[in-house]
Amino acid sequence: MFFLACPNQKQVDNFLATQHDKPFSYVEVGATGTQAPAGFEADHNRIMLGKGENVFQLARAALVQWKMFDIGWVELCWKSAPIKPETTVGILAHHFGFHSLSAARIVYVIDEAGEIARFGFAYGTLKEHLECGEERFMVEWNRDDDSVWYDLFAFSRPQHPLLKLGYPVTRAMQKRFVRDSQVLMRNAVSGADGVTQ
Repeated sequence: MFFLACPNQKQVDNFLATQHDKPFSYVEVGATGTQAPAGFEADHNRIMLGKGENVFQLARAALVQWKMFDIGWVELCWKSAPIKPETTVGILAHHFGFHSLSAARIVYVIDEAGEIARFGFAYGTLKEHLECGEERFMVEWNRDDDSVWYDLFAFSRPQHPLLKLGYPVTRAMQKRFVRDSQVLMRNAVSGADGVTQ
C-alpha cells in the first residue's frame, strides 16, 4: 500500500486490523529454517557482534525490541509487537518521496540452548506486502569460541508490479537494510564484551 504522506497511527492500525486473517503470499512458509526455495532470490548475511554471554543477551534483547528496524527510512509497526508465531506487523518504508506499508507475520521462533545458543524468529510476507518471501533474524552464541553472531537469512521476489519494474532498486534497498540493521545490532551490544565497536 502506497501513501504520498506518512500514514498516521490510526491508518496503520486500521491496515493491520485488516491483515490478521490474511494468508501468506507464498506457499513455502517456514523455508528459512532449511533453505531458500526455487524461484526466489536468497540472501544470507552474518556479522560477528562480539564475545560472551553478555553480548548474546543484549543482542537477544535487541531482537525482542525490534532494534534492527531503528533505521530511519524503515519503521516497524509496532515495536511493542510480541515475538511469537502469528504476530502480524507492518513495515513502513520511506523512499523516493512516498511511503509504503506492507504486512508480515511471524512464522516461527527459535530459542535454543546448548553448545550453540540461538534466538530469533522469521516472518513471512502477506498478500498486502510489496515483496513475496520470508526473512529470519537470529543471534547465535557459539560457546566453544565464545563468539556471538547476528545472522540474517531471507528469500524474496517482487510481488508489486512497481517493484518488478524497479528490481535493481529493490535489491539495492534490501542490501541497504542488511547493512543498516547490522550497524544497529552492533550498536546494541557495543562495549558489552569490553571492546568498543
